[in-house]
Amino acid sequence: MSGTVIEVEGLTKRYGDNHAVAGIDLSVPRGEVFSFLGPNGAGKSTAVEILEGFRTRSGGDVSVLGEDPGRAGRVWRSRIGIVWQKETMVPKMPVREVVRHFAGYYPRALGSDEVLEMVGLSEKAASLPDALSGGQRRRLDVALGIVGRPELLFLDEPTTGFDPRARREFWDLIQGLARQGTTIVLTTHYLEEAEFLADRVCVIANGRIRAVDAPGQLGGRASAQATVSWTEDGRRHERRTDTPTRLVAELSARIPGEIPELSVHRPTLEDIYLDMIQDDQAHEEVAV
Repeated sequence: MSGTVIEVEGLTKRYGDNHAVAGIDLSVPRGEVFSFLGPNGAGKSTAVEILEGFRTRSGGDVSVLGEDPGRAGRVWRSRIGIVWQKETMVPKMPVREVVRHFAGYYPRALGSDEVLEMVGLSEKAASLPDALSGGQRRRLDVALGIVGRPELLFLDEPTTGFDPRARREFWDLIQGLARQGTTIVLTTHYLEEAEFLADRVCVIANGRIRAVDAPGQLGGRASAQATVSWTEDGRRHERRTDTPTRLVAELSARIPGEIPELSVHRPTLEDIYLDMIQDDQAHEEVAV
């Protein structure tokens, strides 16, 4: 299957005089990993909940898997999966039975053993959920999110509270789902997570989209100047340049041996993101 999974035009959500979402447009093609970034209160969670069909909108047009999520029924809902930020409340029964229980809600569910193998919980199939580690509980949440064979999977802050190793293992799992063709919408505060997983990122602030692009291209990042810094004659030097390789060659020609404390830095995703958010906040303060 091909085509566009999500189409949004002029989406708004108002609470009295407050515009939580102030008119956004976006399109997500099938098979893409699409990540929302933004500070708390930016409107990203509201927008995602509208896409999931759990929140009504004030205006605009929204199509998810070819239907309006505000009016779609059970068949449409069986085509999406959601991994909530908080752990899913599950019955006190073995992990395999928990997955089998949730599979009963879907018309074309995967087998419980197959799902547990996909998420790396086969060895815990007979364990109770309370006996799982935090990372294993999150894998169980993913198992419940994908057991219905979703075409579209929403992940809401999926690795909050994970240690670095557990986060990397989770990323490998999500990449595997993406390779199998699942379209994934990711909401995260971890910029390295978005950079590692997402084909494109969408920065939202004050209910508006600031930019949508591949992580390496966002805000002109790929063509941004590099900062070269080094120590010479007992002083620290720093220079921004479009040609860092040439500058390093010039330094090598006049400084014998290794260049002391040399570093070459291009803007990270965090640098670009923070600049966007700060610019947005500055504009809001000027407007006030």
